[in-house]
Amino acid sequence: MDAIKKSAPFRKFTVLLIVFPMMISCQFFAAVDAMFIENPYYIIGSKDDKDNFTELFKQLHSEERGSESEFAVIREIAMSFARLNAYDRLIHFLSAQTINNPGDHYNGYYFMMIAFAFLQQDSEPIAALYFDIIVNNYPDLIINDESIHLVCLRNIINMDPKPERQVWYYEELISRFPDKIDLGTTYFMLGRACEQIGDWNGAIQAYTNYLPFTGTGTIIPGFPNADQYARQQVDFSRSPKDWTMESLPALRYAVQRALDDGNPSELMRYQAKVNFFARSWEQVENESSRMAVSNIAMFMSGRIRYSPTLESSTANEAFLRTTGWSSISMQTWYLYFRKIYFPQNPEIHGRWEWAGIYYGEKF
Repeated sequence: MDAIKKSAPFRKFTVLLIVFPMMISCQFFAAVDAMFIENPYYIIGSKDDKDNFTELFKQLHSEERGSESEFAVIREIAMSFARLNAYDRLIHFLSAQTINNPGDHYNGYYFMMIAFAFLQQDSEPIAALYFDIIVNNYPDLIINDESIHLVCLRNIINMDPKPERQVWYYEELISRFPDKIDLGTTYFMLGRACEQIGDWNGAIQAYTNYLPFTGTGTIIPGFPNADQYARQQVDFSRSPKDWTMESLPALRYAVQRALDDGNPSELMRYQAKVNFFARSWEQVENESSRMAVSNIAMFMSGRIRYSPTLESSTANEAFLRTTGWSSISMQTWYLYFRKIYFPQNPEIHGRWEWAGIYYGEKF
């Protein structure tokens, strides 16, 4: 996290590399007063627009530097450029303000307007740089009852795909604006970002924080099974994991031996104690299908036979076809074996488990 914060000066330098050439191209190093009053570059549009700009720049010249009234005039000038889709002029004008008045309390807001202007020009990477530098280098401002840092975080979190940056953005949102965001969704997305950078403890903590929001109707775009996924991760992390086997051949041998012996107690030793499912092939995966088969003995009244080879075996999963179960409608069961993905614990990661049952013939 410190490394992320330390990169802020570099991002600020990058933004300045973008701003300075634009300023030079429009002679922005001229005296500020002369630029505002005499520079025809800013006086554009219809006659009414030109009259409006002329009056606004005259008013700006008379305002006290850094004052609230000056801020109001500067914002109106920038918004007037935006209404005319004159985003280059908006960027040049506000860039001059921030360069000529580096200590202005409102520079963070001016940079935010510049960022949105770049968005209108389809320059999302440049806009993302501005949003980032505002959050990292400029104090927050409340304008029209809204935090500029919150606005920036909401925008940049969808622009910067780097998970290490997203972790920091989500943590900022949670710690600073918990009552202004969808907290459940933010916790879940923080968990996903933590997984991507290998922070497994952080991911489990984020999913744990998300669990109180399950069942509340929270919809996370792209993750229709978010509730189930988060619960699975948390439950597995808390479990003893003593049912896992070191390899697929070892798991297969143990299960087949229990079937040969007709020993339901031995068989259930290898059944996953969390996230185990039992469902038909066409049944949609949901919480009701994820349950341990605690009464498996009642289905083993006869001899259970199994295929000599595994079906659909890959590096991460395999199916063992079995028949002879004491069920009128479902005498064939496919036992589902799965390789465990749990980098949080290297001793468990890569082991195998009997994770579920599919009833009936495979489609």
